[in-house]
Amino acid sequence: MRLRRFLIGAAGLATALVAATLTIAPPASAATLTEVTGFGTNPSNLRMHLYVPDRVQASPGILVAVHYCTGSGPAYYSGTQFAQQADQYGFIVIYPSATRSGQCFDVYSPQALRRDGGSDPVSIRSMVSYVQQRYNADPNRIFAAGTSSGAMMTNVLLGLYPDVFKAGAAFAGVPFGCFATTGGSTWNSQCANGQITRTAQQWGDLVRNAYPGYTGARPRMQLWHGTNDETLRYPNFGEEIKQWTNLHGLSQTPTFTDTPQSGYTRTRYGGSGGQASVEAISMQGVSHNLPVNAAEAIRFFGLNTSTPPTTSPTTPPPTTPPPTTPPPGGSCTAQTSPGTVWGDRYNTAVTVNGASTWTVVVSVNAPQRITTTWSGSASLNSNGTVLTMRSNGSGNTFGFTTMTNGNSSARPQITSCTAG
Repeated sequence: MRLRRFLIGAAGLATALVAATLTIAPPASAATLTEVTGFGTNPSNLRMHLYVPDRVQASPGILVAVHYCTGSGPAYYSGTQFAQQADQYGFIVIYPSATRSGQCFDVYSPQALRRDGGSDPVSIRSMVSYVQQRYNADPNRIFAAGTSSGAMMTNVLLGLYPDVFKAGAAFAGVPFGCFATTGGSTWNSQCANGQITRTAQQWGDLVRNAYPGYTGARPRMQLWHGTNDETLRYPNFGEEIKQWTNLHGLSQTPTFTDTPQSGYTRTRYGGSGGQASVEAISMQGVSHNLPVNAAEAIRFFGLNTSTPPTTSPTTPPPTTPPPTTPPPGGSCTAQTSPGTVWGDRYNTAVTVNGASTWTVVVSVNAPQRITTTWSGSASLNSNGTVLTMRSNGSGNTFGFTTMTNGNSSARPQITSCTAG
């Protein structure tokens, strides 16, 4: 399932464990994505959605699945296969939602890059504590995965809370601390363009200094990046490898290399097996709109090694939603989000209502150009000014990035929405 995600991830996790005196929300309904409120300290006003499958382990694992910019927890739920993996293996998934303009997570502020400093990481840590207490979760099986802004937050969460998260999977991210800004800016062009280069020791020190005095084990990390990433440029992939190999005290020379599929090069560091300390997958010719391989992330975490006692291993739940019957043609409605401008890029999400399958046509005015799409089947005209997006079963929300090319005030226009 392809999701396009733009950037910027969440900040500073707080230790504040959920106290017994908090107002406890009702447990999420089985096999239903349910919003939870009153989950604990929440300095940045994140929303929390929770997926608890019909059958869970007696002491289940937890996955925090973190969305891309302009996205949401429910959009990431419907656009990835993490919930289906949870159905099969009996773990619980937390889907945080950023609520600030642009719906990106804070991975740039000083608060976000210091343990218990405040902002989004504190809120996400509270979500994890809530689920641990509420569902008797296994503290040795807590993981994070995310895309773009969510991948950046995955790096931040694992850097700040190595005693909480045991492993992570970052799909198109940047190293911890790379996106740090001053003066309140939420965008770091140098980092996004792959122009920040440090030694492995320097990258490692950024993480160590965020949690001084910690001497325990570091989480394992799985990294994914497309060589043609036009939003978070490919050099960031190598810088991430430097950081995480250094944190594990490893050489940057891989101990294992293979080609899991055509165009993909996988390297492992600190071991040759499927749960090496660092695993990195380079995706030749792939843009920022990279596929999220949930099954491979779950395999790397080790969450696929057991199934709920009452689940038949020979009859796993379906991995794709059942087909639905669309309306018999006609119109639907589509509405754009406010969108966010960062640098010369404008990111927009579009929500479609009134149809389960649909075609939406969007246009921009030159010199603007649509460059990247996610969560749909897209086609662009030759100059990138007209986008035709068709549903692909990943939900009713899609998005795209526009290069503003000096015209950042103009906004994309929806010209039609057709059901079927």
